[in-house]
Amino acid sequence: MKAFSRTDRIGTELRRELAQLLRDQVRDPRLANITVHEVRVTRDLAHAKVFFTCFGNDDAEQSAKTQERLLNGRLAGFLRHALAQTVQLRTIPQLHFVFDESIGYGERLSTLIDQAVANPIQQGSKPTEEQQL
Repeated sequence: MKAFSRTDRIGTELRRELAQLLRDQVRDPRLANITVHEVRVTRDLAHAKVFFTCFGNDDAEQSAKTQERLLNGRLAGFLRHALAQTVQLRTIPQLHFVFDESIGYGERLSTLIDQAVANPIQQGSKPTEEQQL
């Protein structure tokens, strides 16, 4: 039995090609720092959800909405057409771009954990011997 299903292999190939297309052919400066994390393809290959993140922005929430709107507009058709020229598939799935919030969520959790480790005693009780070590 194969380790990965066909849709997983197609999703990986589409992720690789989309990352290259966004880097090389898209000239919009608002989409300069986009990273494609994952592409999930439906079993019938009709639709593909593309999860992306953008690094280096101060106003992440507003820029994410702008980028998602740009990517799901006319640019989705351009990218689908470009994929049809590079990927050997009978049908190219329609692309639906979704901002991936898991990276930001993980960073917030990591910050909270670091703060909790730095300040282990919050209630003013005496630390035990295990806490002092």
